[in-house]
Amino acid sequence: MIEKSDKELLALFLQGDNANKAFSLIVQKHQRKLYAIIRRVLIDHDDTNDVLQNTFIKAWNGLSSFREEAQLSTWLYRIASNETLSFLRQSKRDRHLSIDQLYTDSNYSVGNAIGPSAEEIEKKLHHAIQQLPEKQRLVFTMKYYEDLTYEQISDILGTSVGALKASFHIAAKKIEEEITNGALNLSPANASNNK
Repeated sequence: MIEKSDKELLALFLQGDNANKAFSLIVQKHQRKLYAIIRRVLIDHDDTNDVLQNTFIKAWNGLSSFREEAQLSTWLYRIASNETLSFLRQSKRDRHLSIDQLYTDSNYSVGNAIGPSAEEIEKKLHHAIQQLPEKQRLVFTMKYYEDLTYEQISDILGTSVGALKASFHIAAKKIEEEITNGALNLSPANASNNK
């Protein structure tokens, strides 16, 4: 089956008779990418699902008034980003999971093909990302993992390209420092594995 374009799905939604079917297709088309970006920021699977569900509820409620000034995917990213930031602000629990908790979740495992040193580096990267302020974490995730352009991120977050570049640069520096400082403190067991 050939996947319909966002424009075709939006037209199908606006016809009215097929709104549920069209929205279901929009969800199927975009949920994986939206889940991935939310998950990298929130880490927790249940929190991610809650935010993703809220994202699609807001999208459903606003889709009939969507003016197509931006692409549908950009609009969905914007909603997901706002919902993620709102969740982080409203969350009263400690939003920084321990690294051990992060890797006990089988849906977020590193994988069997990666050796101990690569796994240790990835753990340090995820830990460093979690130490960033909310907006820097979101910008870094969109640029580094999703490979969005600064212009796309600017459309999503409503922030200037210059501010985003500065935010990404600062985030990358902080992460580099966190990983570099942590890399010098590898446990003896890990150090012997890396020889």
